[in-house]
This record gives sequence, C-alpha cells and structure tokens, in this order.
Amino acid sequence: MAFDSDTIASTRILLNGVIPLFQQPEPVVGLFGTYRNQYPVTPDVLRDVAQQVQNGATNPTNRSTKWNHGTMERWKLPKGEGGQAVEPYFRRAQPDQVVLIRKAREPTRVLTAIGNKKDNRGRLQLAQRRVVQYNFYVHHRNGGRIFVRIQPYFPFPARFCRNQHHWLARHLRQEGIDLRQTTHAFLGCRHPQRMEELADSQTPPDLLLCGRKRLNGFTSVFTEKEGRQPAKENQTPVPLCISA
Repeated sequence: MAFDSDTIASTRILLNGVIPLFQQPEPVVGLFGTYRNQYPVTPDVLRDVAQQVQNGATNPTNRSTKWNHGTMERWKLPKGEGGQAVEPYFRRAQPDQVVLIRKAREPTRVLTAIGNKKDNRGRLQLAQRRVVQYNFYVHHRNGGRIFVRIQPYFPFPARFCRNQHHWLARHLRQEGIDLRQTTHAFLGCRHPQRMEELADSQTPPDLLLCGRKRLNGFTSVFTEKEGRQPAKENQTPVPLCISA
C-alpha cells in the first residue's frame, strides 16, 4: 500500500454541549417557579432532578438507546491505554449500542443550593465540586465508536467525542478500499486521495446533528412544555447548544 503519513492527520473531534439558560442561577429559579411551582429551589429539589437524569440515562429500558449488556464500571482508564482498555466491549457490538458506561467522580462546575430549609429561604450559586459523571461508549451506526460524557447536575455540561479514523475506516471499507488501521491512526491506505476526500466531506452540521442526537437520547429531565415554551421570568426556551 502506498501511503503518505502526512496526507491525513487522524484526529478526535470534541464537541461541548451546554444549556446557555442555566449558566446563571436566576433562570433556574424561574424555571422551577413557573413550571413546577417550586420555590425556593432547595438541595432536595436539585438532588431529585439529578437522580432523574441518572435514572433516565443509565436505565437499560430507555427507548432512546440500545443496550448490549448494560455494563457499568467504576474505573479509570490506564494512562495511554484508553483504546486498548475499552476494546473488548466493542467486540461483536451491534449498531447504536451502548457497550459500556464508565462511572467516575471528577471535578466540574455545579449549581448548589444554600439557605435555611426551616425558614423556606435560600439561594443558588455555581461552585466547583467533585461529582459522579457518566461516560458512555457507543458503537454508532455510521460514526463508529463515539464517547459521550453526561454530568447529571445543573447546569448539565456534556461532551461528545468521535474518533474520526473509525468513521473514515468504515466508509473506506464500504467502498472496497483496503487499509491498515491501529487504535488511533492509519498505517496505510490503497487510495489516500479518497481518504482525504472523505475526511473533508464531513461538515459542522453533520457533526452537530450526530452530537445532538446522542446527547438528547441520554437526557430527558425537561418536559416538552419546559423545553419549548419560555418561562415568564426570562422569556427564553431551554435549548442545548453544541460547539466544537
């Protein structure tokens, strides 16, 4: 196979998902007050929502995801060995299956409730905390292996990662083009020009659509009314914005 290693730089594509409305405490107060008649927003309220997110994302009966065996592990990937460590979970995986959920406690920014529960008073503030986050490894039907991180606490930051070389390898093989592939790179390809054309064919809307579909499938904490109609206090709906 004739292959110029400088022709294609195989890479990971990272997308960050945020809900702009929840980057400040005030809209969260308005959301609960308007749609759920809950004021003040207490620690119990926030914990209940977090539990709903966790249950919806990790429940094998969730219709929005397909499951292989619903394996949930609490471990850290060995340094430099991430691809090899998860390799066994992807063997014989079916399209769109969640093959592994890795549960880990990591630092992030969360919304906390502070106040006097007895007097029914309190306020919300953003603070840095170490909380449990869920890392989903998915065998995507078209994109190959992807990774989605869900943080189940307000303001619900998320991350979507796709290894571009898995997507490229799948499409090259569909076209009958021979290649040699390692975990994170290509060692050779019979038609490097076609590989480059395929790599350049992916547009930002394609990636955003794939990321949004996966993230929406794992989270369902908001009702249709809460997601589509603006709250009185802020007149802003609840969108999910994804950026590279």
